[in-house]
Amino acid sequence: MKTSYRGLEVVELPPSGQGIVALMALNIFKHREVTERSADYYHTMFEAMKMAFADGMHHVTDPAHMAVDPAALLAESYGRKRFDQISDQAELHSPDDPFAGGTVYLACADKDGNMVSMIQSNYMGFGSGIVVKDTGIALHNRGADFKLDETHINCLAPGKKTYHTIIPGMLLRDGACCGVFGVMGAYMQPQGHFQVISNLADFHLNPQMALDAPRWQWNREKTFLVEEGFDPKIIRELEARGHEIKIEPDRTHFGRGQVILKLDNGVYAAGTESRTDSNLAAY
Repeated sequence: MKTSYRGLEVVELPPSGQGIVALMALNIFKHREVTERSADYYHTMFEAMKMAFADGMHHVTDPAHMAVDPAALLAESYGRKRFDQISDQAELHSPDDPFAGGTVYLACADKDGNMVSMIQSNYMGFGSGIVVKDTGIALHNRGADFKLDETHINCLAPGKKTYHTIIPGMLLRDGACCGVFGVMGAYMQPQGHFQVISNLADFHLNPQMALDAPRWQWNREKTFLVEEGFDPKIIRELEARGHEIKIEPDRTHFGRGQVILKLDNGVYAAGTESRTDSNLAAY
């Protein structure tokens, strides 16, 4: 699935994964003009993220069991509708009609312009504990994300795929791939995608700067975690709007990302995560 954002096409895996949550957040936020990293900028991002998660947790499951067409959640008119619901105060959002992990993300590109965005996770440690005979490959246990509430859209059912967090991303410009990206970290993933894409498209940062910029994470209700180094003035202004801001010293809470961009001259620019073990390699 994809949505447009500041001249880019942002591509994510479709449901039952949570890639659509990042796309919904971008689809809401793009209606705001961005000139600086102000309290208004972060406030709107916070509210858009909460709205996107509210809709995602309510609607997303195996596409064969979804009551709403995923495309409808990404409609321009719906993004605008949700944006118009954002006030200047922090609010709790209902669906309209959360964080570390052992995930591995890899981005690669070759001289011919081929790009791969890949992410892998067994969910809990060794996953299900079931290993494919003669391979050593452990199968995941993503089914743990199913709900047992029969009224919930993501309720456990035979042959059904659950809402899951694994979402490698891709960028297109004029229909051609111009970048691959990902941010590991369970429910931090769409939040990381949202922030990194804004850094790239709104502030025109290079991949490394886009990854290094201070991050936030929606924790629950009106509570957001922010990294040390966040502008204290902005924190005070956000708190005045009703957001509950907590400074989290452990940077691994904020996802671990990688980005490769193909520049207009065909040269690749890449960034790697400073918050964890990470590396760049060229050949």
